Parts: sequence; structure tokens; C-alpha cells
Amino acid sequence: MKDRFGFLVYRLFIGGLGVLPQGVMYRTGEALGRLAWYIAPQRRRLVQRHLHRILGAEVDVKSKSKDMFASYGRYWAEVFWLRPDRKESLVAESELVNEQALHDAFAQGKGMLLILPHMGNWEVAGAIAESLGMPALSAAENLPNPLITDWFVKIREMVGIEIVLTGRGMRASAALAKRLKERKTVALLGDRDVTGKGVPVIFFGEETTMPPGPVALAVRSGAPLLVVGSYFQDGRGHRFVISDPIHLPEDGTKEERIAAGVQMVADNLEEKIRLKPEDWHLFVPNWPSDREESS
Repeated sequence: MKDRFGFLVYRLFIGGLGVLPQGVMYRTGEALGRLAWYIAPQRRRLVQRHLHRILGAEVDVKSKSKDMFASYGRYWAEVFWLRPDRKESLVAESELVNEQALHDAFAQGKGMLLILPHMGNWEVAGAIAESLGMPALSAAENLPNPLITDWFVKIREMVGIEIVLTGRGMRASAALAKRLKERKTVALLGDRDVTGKGVPVIFFGEETTMPPGPVALAVRSGAPLLVVGSYFQDGRGHRFVISDPIHLPEDGTKEERIAAGVQMVADNLEEKIRLKPEDWHLFVPNWPSDREESS
């Protein structure tokens, strides 16, 4: 019953936002996000700590933190608003920076790994990849509510992202490795270590951990690995900034190469996030000091 109630709340948002014109939907999502800034003080303080790491301790981040909440509200509004017949317009309104790097990497015929932070609307990145003939397989967490999990999987499949679920004993690594062996595309979110068993890195000047899986896949398969930043444009549209392939270390043990590669990914993610930090949807503790502060 609890699972069904949670799903019905989702369906209510889907129905309400789904009928709005696109511009009204964006403004509604941003307004709800800004409202959340006022009524969620613990999240607000957490987000401001994240922004201080990016922008500096001396910077007043109050306005930026409101913008981050607004961006997150826009993300959810757009996810609820998405329909199959709206995907084409989202792709048409998107801008790709350094697109040639994507084509060159895919043309190597070794498969391709894309790592994204939780920024902008990363689901639209899947629609872009599909439109370029590079449909992606991704991994997603198996949420406690199976109805919501199924809905998320359907949303991502609608925009062209095939999903393999993780968690509850499920292993996605074999499916992802198979995809690369088939010379296809794998796209993974790589800025958060949800298991707590990641590789230590320095990220925005402070040690934390990041998942080694994407880099380990690249080391094993030889597939090129690129980082993609996803951003909202002012008004309609999205902007995606694609890195050149990351040249992973060739010397050292496998574990050393993976650890060094994860730090290289962290450095590149920093660059992408600094371009527009308010579009980084990090509303959970991500550094040990965050967890100490909230305990």
C-alpha cells in the first residue's frame, strides 16, 4: 500500500506537469525548487557547503544555492513533463560542444564510455546519443519502491537509454562489459560513490571517494572514456560539453592505473561542474566532512 501511495504521488505530478506548456513547466519547476530552498534548511546548508568548495569559502553562495534548488526543480518538472512525442524537440533545442570528439571516439570501434555528473537533465543526454546513432546502456539503482523503479526505467527507455538495475544483489558490470564488447555505448553517472567503497580522490580540494567501475571498464576493454557536462540553457534547451578522451595511465598495476584514472575523471568532472555549478544536483553528503556535520 505504501509503495502504491508513493507511486500515485508521482503520477499526480506527471499528470499535472504533463499538460503544461513547456515554458510554464520550466517556470513552475524552478519556482517549486526555490520554495524548497526556504523549507529545507538542512539541505540548504549542505548545498552551500558544496558551493563553497567550488567557488571559495569567501564567496556569498546564498543566491547560487537558490539557483541550484531551482535547477533541480526544473529537472524534475522536465522529467515529469516528458512524453515520447516531445523527445524530438528536446534534441533539436540542444547544443553540443566538441561533438567531433564523440564521433571520433565511437569510430574507433571499441565501444565508448561516457561519464556524467548529476547535472542539468542527463536523461536528455541519452536522447542525444540515440539521435546520433549511439544509444546508451546505463546502470540505475533498484529503488525500494518497485513501482517508481519501473517508472524511471520506462522514462529512460523512452528517451533512448537502456537500463540495467543494480542493488539487491544484482550486478550490472557483466551487462556493461558485454555492451562495450559489442562496440556500443555505455553512459554512467560518476560523481557520487553510492556504495561507500570507492577509490579515494581529491575533489574540489578535499578527499572523498568515487566509483571505480567506469574506469575499470575502460581499462579492461580499451574503450575510450569521455566526460560529458549537461547544462540547462536559459529558457528552452540544453547544452552538453564533451571532453576529449581521457588518456588513462598505461604503467603500474591494474589497481594503480584505475586509481589514477579515477582521479583524472574527478579532475575533469571538476572542470565541467565549475562551468555552471548551480546545475549540479548534489543534495546529499558527498565528502566525509559532510557526514560528520550532519551526524
